[in-house]
Amino acid sequence: MGATLNLATFFILIMASEMRMVVEASRVFTIINDCKETIWPAITPGDSFGGGGFQLKPRQTAVLTAPVGWSGRIWGRTGCKFDSNGVGTCQTGACGTALKCGASGEPPASLAEFTLAAVDFYDVSLVDGFNVPMVVTPLNGKGNCSVAGCDTNLLNSCPAELAVRSGKTVIACRSACDVFDTDQYCCRGVYGNSATCTPTYYSQKFKEACPAAYSYAYDDPSSIFTCTGSDYVITFCSSRKQPVCTYHDNKLVCSGSSRTLGLGWKPLTIYSFLTVLIASCFS
Repeated sequence: MGATLNLATFFILIMASEMRMVVEASRVFTIINDCKETIWPAITPGDSFGGGGFQLKPRQTAVLTAPVGWSGRIWGRTGCKFDSNGVGTCQTGACGTALKCGASGEPPASLAEFTLAAVDFYDVSLVDGFNVPMVVTPLNGKGNCSVAGCDTNLLNSCPAELAVRSGKTVIACRSACDVFDTDQYCCRGVYGNSATCTPTYYSQKFKEACPAAYSYAYDDPSSIFTCTGSDYVITFCSSRKQPVCTYHDNKLVCSGSSRTLGLGWKPLTIYSFLTVLIASCFS
């Protein structure tokens, strides 16, 4: 057991050294599952992200790189069952029957949206509803670089008319547009601009719980954020104030500080982080 672990550690260090130039030229996306349940992250377009979908058990981390100019979305699927061919079903966030998503997920689902350019734009949106708490933390960037997201579990306060249930358990919270399909709730027709599409009772409930996330289509001023040259940590079921780390320039870089692997990391967290890092090298 000890010899195997030492060999794995040695192999990781070699791979990290060889990847250094690649990582420095790319944007690092670290996806962390802090939930008590397994999450199946989905990404579109996902060619550079494990094919667009994979499994993360509780406390596991995936480290991936985004190509220059990438623009896309990331969300979490819950309650999934996939066979050995990557075919199956999910209770929330499904992109058809595929493990690796080539299309957007079915609402309701919490979404992280990114446009990487000279100045990056990013946000977490509840416009299509909510299924899991989600936080986006920029690291190594310049500019405002605020933490975006919804770290409140809206399943506990979802209005009954918006709730999606599996038996007696609420598994997702739909948007008012999805439920009622009116121009006012969907910001279309005469409500299709920022002057006429204003907060509703339901979007205000979302905004009160998650002030750093989109609550309706024109909720731009307090919901979309910018940063330059940043890496990003996407965390499911985590507080917006919780420190997070990513692997950058041959060391772990954490929010608020930069440091290499040290005693402050729990062994399970280190093992999970590096285990999935190896998998990412070969994906």
